[in-house]
Amino acid sequence: MKDINFDELEVGYDVPAVPGMDEADIQTPCLVLDLDALESNIKKMGDYAKAHGMRHRVHGKMHKSVDVAKLQESLGGSCGVCCQKVSEAEVFARGGIKDVMVSNQVTDLAKIDRLARMPKFGARVLCCVDDPDNVANLSAAAVKHGTQIEALVEIDCGAGRCGVTTTQDVVNIAKMIDAAEGLKFAGIQAYQGAMQHMDSYVDRSGKTAIAIDMVKDAIAGLKSVGLECDIVGGGGTGSYYFESNSGVFNELQCGSYAFMDADYGRILDKDGKRIDEGEWENALFILTTVMSHSKADKAIVDAGLKAQSVDSGLPTIYGRDDVTYLKCSDEHGVVGDPDGVLRVNDKLKLVPGHCDPTCNVHDWYVGVRGGKVETLWAVSARGKAY
Repeated sequence: MKDINFDELEVGYDVPAVPGMDEADIQTPCLVLDLDALESNIKKMGDYAKAHGMRHRVHGKMHKSVDVAKLQESLGGSCGVCCQKVSEAEVFARGGIKDVMVSNQVTDLAKIDRLARMPKFGARVLCCVDDPDNVANLSAAAVKHGTQIEALVEIDCGAGRCGVTTTQDVVNIAKMIDAAEGLKFAGIQAYQGAMQHMDSYVDRSGKTAIAIDMVKDAIAGLKSVGLECDIVGGGGTGSYYFESNSGVFNELQCGSYAFMDADYGRILDKDGKRIDEGEWENALFILTTVMSHSKADKAIVDAGLKAQSVDSGLPTIYGRDDVTYLKCSDEHGVVGDPDGVLRVNDKLKLVPGHCDPTCNVHDWYVGVRGGKVETLWAVSARGKAY
């Protein structure tokens, strides 16, 4: 993203902090990134993907930040991003990311037109298809703008949302894409989102095995009509080790690993250990301040519903077992403090229940290292839901 002129920004109104400030002076509630933990997570996933001969297409919908995506390129060797919406993808393409996939269906004619214009920003542009009727409209838009859209056939491998369920449907749509002017058949999208947060490693393995078998059948069907897949994509923070050892997937689409959240932190690895206790570090926090302690056993903080998403549960309080986040309303969070250890203006770090929608309600990430604010990054695609 373009350089930020901090001289023109007022702390507490425009931004929650500026570089050089003490961490203690950050205005709350806001999103704070532990840069050491973030960089460690990014490097670790990048090294893993490389060691397993996989590309890693990071999921931009998680952080919605061009700056974070570029860090994932430079430190983790990511090949590009995947997004869920056209406007979101356009932010990354305009921001200099050169390989952008909408890992979703694009069917509205106005959205298709924007998608077809996106390669003019210098990016390879891809989307998913699960409906034969979608192919002609994608083709017409690409021809109109003199661009190319690459398309993958999406398989419903267990999530019960988008995607086709038979090999014959995969082959039929792929052949239509391959024959369409302005389009290029790019491969298969097979992300099993419904099982990513299942606690049991064995249960996640079983669900992924079903997806792998479906992909193997689809690849065989495509080969029988002379079609090869450049991309066989899927895999998330809860399953990437299964896809990377499948022998058929060649792109991972992990997102939450970089930041982590409380819901992902609860799932177990193959040894029965929580994945936030060694596999990945918590790098994202909602920094919040105690603003009232008029009740002896409860502290009230300034991070309520408008500072986070609680669809996957309440946040946890990082590094503390003496206080507990109990509930929240629009602007208030209630923290259980049975021993009265907190004081007004104390700050706490909350690990959000679900990072993706939490990030989408903030404008800025405050990057912190060694107790100092090092950087400020925009949540570039915030609100880009169309």
